[in-house]
Amino acid sequence: MPALTTLVASLPATLPAAVLVVQHLAPDSTGEALVARLGSHSALHCQLAHTHEPLQAGHLYLAPPDRHLLVKDNRLLVTKGPRENNYRPAADALFRSAAVAYGPNVVGVVLTGMLHDGTAGLEFVKRCGGTAVVQDPQDAEFSSMPESALRAVEIDYVVPIAQMGALLARLVDPHLAAPRKSQDIPPDLQLEAAIAERVVGTVEQVSELGNLVPLTCPDCGGNLWQVKHGNVLRFRCHTGHAFTADALAESSQHMLEETLWVALRMMEERKNLLSSMAAHGGPQWNTHQEERLAELKRHVNRMREFMLNGAHPTSHPQTEPEADH
Repeated sequence: MPALTTLVASLPATLPAAVLVVQHLAPDSTGEALVARLGSHSALHCQLAHTHEPLQAGHLYLAPPDRHLLVKDNRLLVTKGPRENNYRPAADALFRSAAVAYGPNVVGVVLTGMLHDGTAGLEFVKRCGGTAVVQDPQDAEFSSMPESALRAVEIDYVVPIAQMGALLARLVDPHLAAPRKSQDIPPDLQLEAAIAERVVGTVEQVSELGNLVPLTCPDCGGNLWQVKHGNVLRFRCHTGHAFTADALAESSQHMLEETLWVALRMMEERKNLLSSMAAHGGPQWNTHQEERLAELKRHVNRMREFMLNGAHPTSHPQTEPEADH
């Protein structure tokens, strides 16, 4: 919010463009406080986005919490479609929708933020002839999102937040900006935009976008297709969930950690059961079961050490450090 507030404060009320904003918000928030904060610092008319509302120059539209903000036929479209990169609202969804609707007349901007949302979206903007702008990572409070975009996309402008308002005003000024050449919108982006609008989304149609791979969607458990278009490695399922490779890796890491904690809990329970059986004794308890209990205790200790330290258990030291892959 500090970066966004600084940016909108430098945009004039006469800005000949609409400003659409995605801020990652808690799903149970209202967004009204953020709109009020932006409005108190900006000459733009700031409001929460409402579906079917016409786009107007000099207006700022904030995506509501837990809703994607899209555009279609010069109007806003607010939907509760599938998450993209684990976010709703997602910058990628907005950028793709705007790029398909307005082509070279779009300026996509990524500010400070965590993880990777917006990287694929800026590539969508570029493929449709638009302009990509990124906050200088050295100027950003959180550099992850700007750095991710810079690694993957050919960015047109990298500037500190203090200079970005003047840059955007110049880019959208018809008297100062270079003429924008119209170009055909890639069919794959048109299809993905339609999926986000919940117009299509069958297996056959998603198969047009890429190739089925032996991976599952972390959100719904369905099959994933590796998208074959563009330079950013991406995946999506037929229900509409979409991920960059980095975001998918983050999700799989989280799921793996949860699975390992469940496995540790089950091993602990079995160890406790066997310990109770050993304490009870009786003819059913024998040396073989003692060995099983001792082995299980070793596994539990190694698993717990691995989970707490995020490293190889010390009971199996490496002669050399392992390379990260």
